[in-house]
Amino acid sequence: MRGLIAALLLCSNAFATELVYQGIQTLDDKRQAIVKDWLSQGIKVTEQTLGPLAQSHLPVKLKSVYLSSEPVPWGAVNRAEVDGIELHVSQFATQQQLISDWTLYHELAHLYHPLLDYPDFWLAEGLATYLQNVIMLHGGVINADEYVQRIMAGLERGRLGTWETPGPLARVSEDMWRLRAHARVYWSGTAFFIEAELALRQKDPALTLISLLKRYQACCRAKASEGQAHSAKEFLSQLDKLSRSSIFSNLYHSYKLRQDFPRLSKQAVRLSGLHMMTGGHRELLRQK
Repeated sequence: MRGLIAALLLCSNAFATELVYQGIQTLDDKRQAIVKDWLSQGIKVTEQTLGPLAQSHLPVKLKSVYLSSEPVPWGAVNRAEVDGIELHVSQFATQQQLISDWTLYHELAHLYHPLLDYPDFWLAEGLATYLQNVIMLHGGVINADEYVQRIMAGLERGRLGTWETPGPLARVSEDMWRLRAHARVYWSGTAFFIEAELALRQKDPALTLISLLKRYQACCRAKASEGQAHSAKEFLSQLDKLSRSSIFSNLYHSYKLRQDFPRLSKQAVRLSGLHMMTGGHRELLRQK
């Protein structure tokens, strides 16, 4: 696993976004080295997968926690003039446990889209959830079978959550915290992007969500509207324009009103992951 990550980093000629640490001075020297190495690898693998972020530096606020059953029990994006991330990190997590945890990849993935309004949080959280798994797959943190298992398990949680929190997806998303509708919101959005991925494949085998996001960072991310009622439509409209399609907008209009949970086969999920990979990476995954 670490070998594939190292190989990916060596393949990248682009410099990673500079990390600006906050709170790391509370850790001893040995712990600082472990955390810095983990964060550095995480941003490099993310940018190797999704392309460079549309910002030159990234504030990273850290808090060390002692009582935790997870390596990274909490994370969030701090939206500001320069977006940053905040992570709570177990004092006792090993470097390998940190690398294998999904939280860092999830929060970094959020930086590739603008802040969306509350009724569209299903779209934001779905994109980050989908991309965290794609980044981990691309970086060799998980293999193709594990990718499928994780996605299928999440979709099942989303299906069960839909029974517990009925109503149109946008309305449930707006009240996600009170309703405790995280499973439905996150995994409905993940299903949306898997469906979009497969539709892109049908239109043009060379088109992927990753290729569109890379172009979006370069052309549009810096001037995107943030947190407005129209922010999601604008974001998806740009993806449509870049793909010369109406795939994202059409799916959006049907998904936001959905009261059921989408059904995706295991084969569709596997195809979505492999579609994101280059030929060489596909071969490496098949050998695992």
